[in-house]
Amino acid sequence: MVNFRHIVAQGNQYNFHTHTQFCDGRAPMEEFVKAAIALGYTHLGFTPHSPIPFHSPCNMGQEQAPAYFDEIARLRMLYGDRLAIYAGMEVDYLNGWGPSHDYFASLPLDYRIGSVHFIPSIDDPSTYVDVDGKPEPFIENMYKFFGGDIEYVVKSFFNQYLKMVDEGCFDVVGHFDKIGRNASHFRPGIEDEPWYQQQVDLLTEAIIAKRCVVEINTKAWEREQRFFPHRRLWSRLKEAGLTLLINSDAHRPELLSSGRDAALAGIAAITF
Repeated sequence: MVNFRHIVAQGNQYNFHTHTQFCDGRAPMEEFVKAAIALGYTHLGFTPHSPIPFHSPCNMGQEQAPAYFDEIARLRMLYGDRLAIYAGMEVDYLNGWGPSHDYFASLPLDYRIGSVHFIPSIDDPSTYVDVDGKPEPFIENMYKFFGGDIEYVVKSFFNQYLKMVDEGCFDVVGHFDKIGRNASHFRPGIEDEPWYQQQVDLLTEAIIAKRCVVEINTKAWEREQRFFPHRRLWSRLKEAGLTLLINSDAHRPELLSSGRDAALAGIAAITF
C-alpha cells in the first residue's frame, strides 16, 4: 500500500492519476515518465481505466493487464533510480463490480482509485451509460437514456459512490462530485440547489467517516476553473484530517502539472 499521507506531508512532487496507451490516454507510459523526471517529480502512479463487464472505448480490457504490468516492470528497470513508479488502476464502481471485486485483488496493484463514470439507464438497469464525458454527448444521453431526469442521474451517481465507499477496498476516492460539471451544463445552477447539496453532503460525511484519502482532481482547472471535489468542500475535508492528494488526471505528458499550483495554493490558504 502506498503511504500517501507521508508523500503529501513530505511535500514531494507527484501525480497518482495518469492515463496512457492502455486506456484513453494520448501517449505511451514512457513519455509520462520522462516528463515527470523533467519536472522534478519523485513519484508517478499510472491508473488505466479498469476493465469493466462491458465494452467501453475508454477502458482497458482484461487481456491487456499483463502487458501493463510488464511495462511497469520495464520502466522501473530503466528509470527507477530517478523516479518511484507505481502500478495503479482507476477502478470503475458499478453495482456488483468495483474495487472490492476479487478480480482486482488478483492483480499486483500498488493502489486503486475508486471512481464512478457510468450509471444505469433509467429504463434498463442492465445498460450502463457514461456520464463523465464531454457535455454535448452527456446532454444527448440525458434524453436518450434518462428521459431528461437530471435528478435521477445525479442521485444515481452519488448513490453509487456511497455504495463504493461503504464496500471499501480502494485507496483513493476519485473526483467524487464530478457529475456537477455535466449536470450544470444541462441545468445551470444545479450545484446550488438544496437537494443537490444534500447529495454532496451525504457522500462527504461518508468519506470522512471512512477516513478516505481524497484526490483533488485538477484536470479541469486550466480550461474551466473547476476542481473535483469543489473547493468549498476542501476546508471540511482538511479539518477532518483527511489526506488530500493533488492529481492532474493527465491524459497527456504535458498536462502532468496542470492546475497543481492553484490547488496547492488553495489548500495552503485554508485556515480554521
